[in-house]
Amino acid sequence: MRIRAKFVLIVVPLIVTPLLLVGFAASLAARNGITRVATEFLRFKSEELKNYATTQWNLLVENQLDSRPEYVEVSKTAVASFARSLIRSETELILALDEEGRIAMSTAAIELSKQEIPVLADLARAEEGWAQIRLGGTVRVAQSARFPPFGWTFLVTEHRDEFYKAVNQIYFQSGFILIVALVVTLILLYAFVRYLTQPLGNIVTAMKEIMGASDLSKRVELQYKDEIGDLGHAFNLMTGQLEKAYNQIKSYAFRSVVAKKREQKVRNIFQKYVPADVIDRFMERPESLLVGESRILAVMFSDIRDFTRISEPMTPEQIVESLNTYFSAMVDIIQARKGIVDKYIGDAIMAFFGAPVKHNDDPLQAVQSGFDMLEALKAFNKRQAKQERPQFRIGIGLNYGVVTIGNIGSEKKMDYTVIGDMVNLASRLEQLTKVYDVPFLISDSVYSRVKEEVSCRLIDKVIVKGKTRGTRIFYPKKKVGRAEAKGWKLHHLGMSHYYKREFDKALKYFLYARQLLENDPILPIYLNRCKTYIKSPPPTDWQGYSELSET
Repeated sequence: MRIRAKFVLIVVPLIVTPLLLVGFAASLAARNGITRVATEFLRFKSEELKNYATTQWNLLVENQLDSRPEYVEVSKTAVASFARSLIRSETELILALDEEGRIAMSTAAIELSKQEIPVLADLARAEEGWAQIRLGGTVRVAQSARFPPFGWTFLVTEHRDEFYKAVNQIYFQSGFILIVALVVTLILLYAFVRYLTQPLGNIVTAMKEIMGASDLSKRVELQYKDEIGDLGHAFNLMTGQLEKAYNQIKSYAFRSVVAKKREQKVRNIFQKYVPADVIDRFMERPESLLVGESRILAVMFSDIRDFTRISEPMTPEQIVESLNTYFSAMVDIIQARKGIVDKYIGDAIMAFFGAPVKHNDDPLQAVQSGFDMLEALKAFNKRQAKQERPQFRIGIGLNYGVVTIGNIGSEKKMDYTVIGDMVNLASRLEQLTKVYDVPFLISDSVYSRVKEEVSCRLIDKVIVKGKTRGTRIFYPKKKVGRAEAKGWKLHHLGMSHYYKREFDKALKYFLYARQLLENDPILPIYLNRCKTYIKSPPPTDWQGYSELSET
């Protein structure tokens, strides 16, 4: 490519880019404005439809008709009629999907292809919001809204072409103006560049000879005593310096490659024992190798219950193979949630979240990691069953607070680990999962940071071994069914009366909760406590704490 063409390619973007950016910004602003208005209009319709459905449902509930299918169907018919009243154009379409993604209500007839049916099923399970889908062979934009009482997901949709019609017109006009400006610019620029670059031809030829021969000792012949001559002289000076630097660069490059390979070997070895983030940190600051610091972390302990009994019928090879499979799954989950596996304590795992890199959602990531571990355990146990091996049960304890973290040990042997009273409490919580027969327990400090995102059940107020102050403990659960949620609510009401020393009232709520929570391990504990305290009330200074000396 000739230098003239290169000059054009350099200058044209400098001229065209501002035009392009201005046109793009104007088009984007117009698109965003139009899209925002149209989106809000669809969202308004979906909210209106949801509000109307809520009003219908509340009427059923207030009149105790929500359990009678015929009245529920009448309410659904009223909602469908209201949906049709919201239609303002021939291209609009409002649907209601049931929990399986089937069309439960539609303002117009529509034929779905086989490829479109799974899309609706996914929408029925997805979160509320904006979506772009294909229905009846037509691409549509849609706003979804859930209405759990009917088990419906409302979809207020519009043809995509109709939705973006005004936006497409703006794009077309902007593109036409840009093309015209570009053509005019190219014509004028080519004329000026041809005039300016003609004297550079000789220098370009000389440069090509030097580059073609790869001989930095050659020099450009100076033919002009002007700016172009200065350019040639500067080029000769540059090639002289490059010739000197070239030999140094080759030497440095060789030593750099050797050092890089050695460093990578060291990293590959030590990443098996130390987290990669820690290695990177100490490579940058070796002087901090033995310095500890106070940090706020989430600490997790996970232990296999009754592992000694489980391992008795297994051969050593089977034990090792099962443990390696189990640990691989759990460690992958912890690391995927930004956690660090501190150590293995027999069949237990100790991990922490929030170091060496702190994240705003460390407590939530730790809780989600616990949920993922329990889910992964189900798949692991299926594999164990196929191999006719015992299944594993685990308990997980999680605490959040200030710890001391760093490389603890001596210059010859050290661990990147955490220590402190908060770590001990996390270990105690894991042990308490056996006492209360639940798989997962979190402390009050974790609960206060995840209660908006995670369903949690208050289990007890305990004073564990080695502690003088008590703490509340909670059982988090990823999914809570409707009946279970009602049972938890009754349980919490009972706990409120229990801590107020109103044991008669607490007993009633616990009995009601037991009707919804079959085989619940917690309620029998409180039923027995209430019966005991009714007969023999606790001391006047009783605060409701359970002292667990064994844990």
